[in-house]
Amino acid sequence: MRGAMSAPLIGAMLVSAVLFVTACTKSAPDQTADETVVPGQLQQNSAAADQRISSAQSGTPMAQRVATLGLLNKRNNLSQDIKLKPGETQRIGNVIVQLSACERTAPWETPRETGAFVQVQVRDTGGEQDWRKVFSGWLFKQSPSINVVEHPIYDVWIKDCAMHFPGEEAPLTSSASSR
Repeated sequence: MRGAMSAPLIGAMLVSAVLFVTACTKSAPDQTADETVVPGQLQQNSAAADQRISSAQSGTPMAQRVATLGLLNKRNNLSQDIKLKPGETQRIGNVIVQLSACERTAPWETPRETGAFVQVQVRDTGGEQDWRKVFSGWLFKQSPSINVVEHPIYDVWIKDCAMHFPGEEAPLTSSASSR
């Protein structure tokens, strides 16, 4: 007969369906982990490693870092260095530069990067209160094209972030360490 199924095939399908339905109705086994005790020597090693990691990541506290920024006036081709600590603001003519943070990678990390979070405001011609924010973001020394201060007269860039990490003999600047 065409289209008729054999009895053994129908029986096998029914058994499979029953097994499938019963498997779906069972609750999942308890997935809680068995509580075990970590050997004392491993606990001490783990605590020491956690302390090394936290101290290695800390480096110089943010308030003690010093960023060196470059400021260029394209109108008269004058450039000057500005040294700021995070949280400091400096006004030079019609430009206000504020540093929120500066950072560099640890000596053992690659690729080497130096960056600063900077805000730049420019006073438009007119009254004393006509300040306009022209940039707010991270500037990177090794990749200056990633974030650019786009202004027709002024340019600002990061030159250095003076800080040190635990284990360094003396505080290194990124320019000294990249030689």
